Amino acid sequence: MDPVIVVGAGPVGLSLALALARLGVPSVVLDETPGQEETRPARTAVLRPDTAAFVGRLGCADALESAGTRWTAWRIMRRRRLVERVAFAPRTPDDAAGPAPASPVHLPQHALTRALRAALAREKLAEVVTGSRLADLEQDEHGISAHTRGPNGTWWRGSYLIGCDGPRSTVRKLLDIRFPGRTAVERHAVAALRCELPWPGEALLHRSPPRQGGGPGSEVSARPLADGLWRLDWLLPPGRELVTPDALVARIRDSLAGWSGASPAEPGTGSTGAGPDGDGNRWHGPGRLVPPYELLDTGVHTVHHRLARRWRQGRAFLAGDAAHLLGALGTQGLDEGLRDAENLAWKLGLAWHHGASELLLDSYQAERRGAVAARLRAADQALPLLRDGRSVHWRTVLPGAARGRSTLLTDGHLGRGPLGAPAVYARTPLAPPAGAADGPLVETVPGAPVVDVAVTASDGSVVRLHDRLGQGLLVVLVAPGTTVWDRRHWQSAGLMPRLTSAVAALPMSAELLVTESYPGAAAHTVLLVRPDGHLVTALAGVRPEEMTACAEAVRGGAHGRGAGAARRAGSEGAPVRPAGAGGPAGNGGPAGPGTSGASGAAPELGRSDSSDAPDRSDAAGASDGTERGGSGEGTTGADGADRATEAGGATGARGAAEGRNGGAEGGGTTGSAGTAGAPSPVDPVGTSMLHSESD
Repeated sequence: MDPVIVVGAGPVGLSLALALARLGVPSVVLDETPGQEETRPARTAVLRPDTAAFVGRLGCADALESAGTRWTAWRIMRRRRLVERVAFAPRTPDDAAGPAPASPVHLPQHALTRALRAALAREKLAEVVTGSRLADLEQDEHGISAHTRGPNGTWWRGSYLIGCDGPRSTVRKLLDIRFPGRTAVERHAVAALRCELPWPGEALLHRSPPRQGGGPGSEVSARPLADGLWRLDWLLPPGRELVTPDALVARIRDSLAGWSGASPAEPGTGSTGAGPDGDGNRWHGPGRLVPPYELLDTGVHTVHHRLARRWRQGRAFLAGDAAHLLGALGTQGLDEGLRDAENLAWKLGLAWHHGASELLLDSYQAERRGAVAARLRAADQALPLLRDGRSVHWRTVLPGAARGRSTLLTDGHLGRGPLGAPAVYARTPLAPPAGAADGPLVETVPGAPVVDVAVTASDGSVVRLHDRLGQGLLVVLVAPGTTVWDRRHWQSAGLMPRLTSAVAALPMSAELLVTESYPGAAAHTVLLVRPDGHLVTALAGVRPEEMTACAEAVRGGAHGRGAGAARRAGSEGAPVRPAGAGGPAGNGGPAGPGTSGASGAAPELGRSDSSDAPDRSDAAGASDGTERGGSGEGTTGADGADRATEAGGATGARGAAEGRNGGAEGGGTTGSAGTAGAPSPVDPVGTSMLHSESD
């Protein structure tokens, strides 16, 4: 079968290609740049524990440790008072989940991209083609063709194509997919510098710092990097005023002096003090002057909130910034992009090797678009409460204005709560059928990420559960006391022989693991975990029929929509090759996975608007509610099926025909009729917060 085409060589595109290679799927990455990553110390990435583990499994664990840093604590200050301090626990391979949370990994984005490129260069099943700018797309029932311009301009033939080409995505424009949302939600001035701060290794969010006026909207954060570097961010007031170099230097000096205990005198006051410094500023008070620092890089970062109307069209998909933009209140768009890549990779792996149902491919949009839509709604709901300086609104949201603000800001920066926690796919189309998931209660609900407990593999090694993700289904047996026995004995005793036979008979590849304990699970509980780390279900003991039904559901075959009959043709090492200069028909490769359901094959796609300006949505779409990206509002009428799919992917035939809503989180209907979802915790009325630029 033809390789998968990945458009864009940023962290999301490179991670997706690496994940596919580990599943035996060849890919070609079309990179319009020369392949040299610009060094920008002020452009950094904060990876939550789950996304850092995903990147580590792709072969970049050493780079995360050398180029990144794990914080020892996170603190929030307001004026001169410490409001909250969260200590992080060190990560060790053989302990159970501790009471303290794991730290994020903070590293320069260019270091992450270079590590991913280096890992991809070692893969035989992947190829990065630099200087290749996408110009056109055509797809049929057997595959998709991409035409590129540049030094390596030609036609490429692929089985699937994923647009990971950023906010101004050419793939999205060629697919004519609208990208509604809001521009300039927040603006930040950013600086990377080398200095010593009073809390080495700890990240800080300082609200209303005295040195910068102490107003309710002022905010500065300091996050440590490796080699004594720090990234500082200042929240800028609304507007488009330019941040001059002098103004940025003044912000740096004010912040450093305030944290070090020094106080610059007001200009022109003639205050007595320690005398002028090298820049002629006068100081007063007993504190120190601005500590020495070396400024390495600066910039201004503008946050946009946008959500593509569709994430899948035929054999083409969107991921990362091409599909969504977010980042206010400390949320991380790269985190969500890496979750896109992890979610889509194993589904494309099944499709490439064994064929896939439309349900499995549609589940990517239903799960990921729904999750990002919920994140955007939570951030847009919280923004006016956190930024307008008034506490009256908090009485209906959280008790205690100061505590409520700190809680939401901490959630965004640390990946907790509705602003940052990994998604729970509660309404996934891949949920097991009724009766197969009625297992014992555990603390992890079906669809949520599993806890990273220590597990014993079949070879007797003790590893972390997250380290085994990505290859297939994981079957985890909770068996207290296993580690005190020799592996040769416990593998042939108790439930293990029957469980081993049940795992071997599953309709998809699976690995059997054993753990001493899992939060809330009784002994002999069996957990089924998807390749991306989300719980399928928990079963009481060995139940082969239920396990098979759950595995069939994960493959997308549990709701009466059969998988495609086509199988992979050729070896796993099929060469990555262009389709030939004669156009997309020049490579008549073997037929790809068959399609089923009402979707059918997409028509040929011509070029849409090629402008580099952000896409705008028209007034007609906004007037009938189609701009409400992921709000979960029900639609009716002739176009109901299309809107239900765009809101999260209706998966039942009746739900698609009647245009039922996809739930509050845009997660899609999973039965024969749509089910209205529960409201977001910070969106009690379920109101959409996404608008077009023209609103």
